[in-house]
Amino acid sequence: MTRPYVLCSICCLNPCLQNLLEDDSKANNAGTDASGNPILKDIGTFLKGTLKQHFRDADIKYIDPSYIIRSIPTTSNDRIYCKILAHNAVHGAFAGYTGITVGLVNTHYVYLPIPVIIQAPRKVDPRGKMWNRLRASIGQPNFY
Repeated sequence: MTRPYVLCSICCLNPCLQNLLEDDSKANNAGTDASGNPILKDIGTFLKGTLKQHFRDADIKYIDPSYIIRSIPTTSNDRIYCKILAHNAVHGAFAGYTGITVGLVNTHYVYLPIPVIIQAPRKVDPRGKMWNRLRASIGQPNFY
């Protein structure tokens, strides 16, 4: 008699289990990146190793989603938009502005103060018009 075939998927955001990872080398605890965000250790390889120790006969695969996201080619509209944002960011830096980011507001490219942008979290309605427009424009399937 064969054993039943069981599938399991685990999704984990990198910051969630950082306290479980060992600080055994400076490479794993690299401090912060250029923008001041902490450089996190890779939780995916840690989970894969831990699960392999516990489930010795299981076939465990680790897929890093950042490669999947990067594998989608950009559209020409995205390239142009990003180039305009980059140009405006450089112009702002050369003009001496700090603590700003560049954005599109009512068809105008503007400098936006970062403290104002981050003062409140933004929420996306997964059943709303804006999300559905974005999903349709990038060809993402509807998962619900």
